[in-house]
Amino acid sequence: MCRLANVCLAALLALPACASFHGNLNYDSPSLSHPNLGINVPVVFRRSYKRGAIAFKPYQLNFTHGVASGDPYPDSVIIWTRIAPSLVSSDSNVTVEGPVPLYNHDTETYIQADANPVCVDWKIMQAAGNGTMPVSSGTAFTTGDIDYTVKVTVPFLTTLMSTTASADRSQVEAAGLMPFTAYNYQFTVCGSNNTSPVGLTKTAPAYDADVDQLRFAVFSCSNYPNGYFNAYGNAARKAQQDYVVHLGDYIYEGAAQGERAHSPPRLLFSLYDYRTRHGQYRTDPDLQLLSRDFAWIATWDDHEVANNGYRDGFSALNNTEESFRNDGPSISVDQRKMNAVRAYFEWMPIRQVDMDVNLRIWRNFRMGRLMDLIVLDTRNYDRSITTLGWNNDYIDLIADDASRSLMGSHQENWFYRQLSESADRGATWRIIGNQIIFSRIIEAFGVNGDNWNGYTANRNRTLKHLYDNNIGNNIFLAGDSHQNWVSDLVWLGEKDYDETTGAGALGVEFAGTAVSSTGNRKRLNGTDADARARIDQSPVLQWQDGYYRGYFLMAVGKDRIETQFFEWEVIPKADENICHQDPRASQPATHTIFLWRTLQYWLVKTVYRALSLADRLRREASAEEKWNTPTSL
Repeated sequence: MCRLANVCLAALLALPACASFHGNLNYDSPSLSHPNLGINVPVVFRRSYKRGAIAFKPYQLNFTHGVASGDPYPDSVIIWTRIAPSLVSSDSNVTVEGPVPLYNHDTETYIQADANPVCVDWKIMQAAGNGTMPVSSGTAFTTGDIDYTVKVTVPFLTTLMSTTASADRSQVEAAGLMPFTAYNYQFTVCGSNNTSPVGLTKTAPAYDADVDQLRFAVFSCSNYPNGYFNAYGNAARKAQQDYVVHLGDYIYEGAAQGERAHSPPRLLFSLYDYRTRHGQYRTDPDLQLLSRDFAWIATWDDHEVANNGYRDGFSALNNTEESFRNDGPSISVDQRKMNAVRAYFEWMPIRQVDMDVNLRIWRNFRMGRLMDLIVLDTRNYDRSITTLGWNNDYIDLIADDASRSLMGSHQENWFYRQLSESADRGATWRIIGNQIIFSRIIEAFGVNGDNWNGYTANRNRTLKHLYDNNIGNNIFLAGDSHQNWVSDLVWLGEKDYDETTGAGALGVEFAGTAVSSTGNRKRLNGTDADARARIDQSPVLQWQDGYYRGYFLMAVGKDRIETQFFEWEVIPKADENICHQDPRASQPATHTIFLWRTLQYWLVKTVYRALSLADRLRREASAEEKWNTPTSL
């Protein structure tokens, strides 16, 4: 017998299925500590029995945006899909307005809201050997309340819950999947042969496993109107990575026009706006392919909400009455964040992370004894004011203030604990996935106050913790800048450092270019000159390029990390073979950087030497060099 938390709707749907609203994580709060932020499942359940409710027929439904997986643990993983009557998101925004509990979508109770829940079965199969027998399976419903999205922790265990609205979480994790193992997964509309594409995912290594190597494809800044997502497609088809890391700016909130014009055609403010934009991005076939075949570990930057966000506003919307009235459709800073984050959690294969006060995305992945991946939120959680386009001089004046933080004290102290615990447990590497440039880079105009250079005390506290506790082998990852950078991690002015050998450094920063967002707007010779000037002015900077788009592939081994930067020009068309066919479409040579670990310091070597401008132009003109052939030096 199915009780409230495990509801049988066979009579309503004319399907022999006993399914659970609670099996779908998107009904839950983003926070385990704040269940009242979730959707009122008992009301949704009662609404499903509304008189006259007519269920969708299986042929009326489509898996509109493919499948995805993410946040791998050794024994579980998130799988995601959307099953809906159309591509269009609900145009109702009332589910996040008025007196409703935060993130409760049930404000059109019994009347306006969708009365027809959609039933889906899911299964996961081991990819190797007998790949057709499910090792875990289940059933869940979705409705328009959550934009018809489905997000499930696999494997999961349902429990019987009380009928009170506060007890709206029945899904708990259970041991089941094998560590560091590839699995196929698929969704099916209940009682039909209407199936989703078959996805491929991989669990993380066991916490204490002896792992030789892990490979990550690292992306950031994918602007839909700015160009096709060939970077996603290139990584998906080469399939050299175990996991995908996305460092933010996965969507953009703007209203750009053109061949791939943004939808809706306006700046994003409402829940409908953000849902629609997420849906538009997931129509890109290369994004669908990379999402289908690899587990993602994602964090947000600013454009998932709005440009240059911080605790109290954005560059074009401030927490004042004047800005509220004049800079948007009368939607406040807090409401806009609430709308954006609700849509993000619905559309991304991300776990419902516990939080303290504000919405939390920062989390840690322990991957064997090889490494810890520590994912930060240096943008939205509790960030002090940043550059907003009109206050740059002010930020320069306060950049060194001890009170300034990119993360807030709660996250900052958590971060330092993760670094120490990682070293104490004997993990070889600490990989820090953060949004913005950490290293002190000197530009022609000085330093960029929107990255760690505008929060000097926060950076110094981080470096002090690493040096005081003798924590080495740290890799910072960054996006945001739309350019490539490789720098040593050094406390300049406080600790000895040899920029030739790397002695004195605690690690290295790899900052990647954009998938499609605009970088240095100059021609090749101009960007080359800019890169050389930055390297000359910035002792820690080892290599830089601002001309090309792309991603990087990071292979983490026991005694070295090898990182390859794949680059090409933005091409206004999608072509899976573009990197092979068009000599103007790519930088034919990959840039490979090796890092060897020593006892107390790093020796940074690069097998990519800075090519002269003439060399680079000749390489661009050569159609004979293949994309996947590394430079021979």
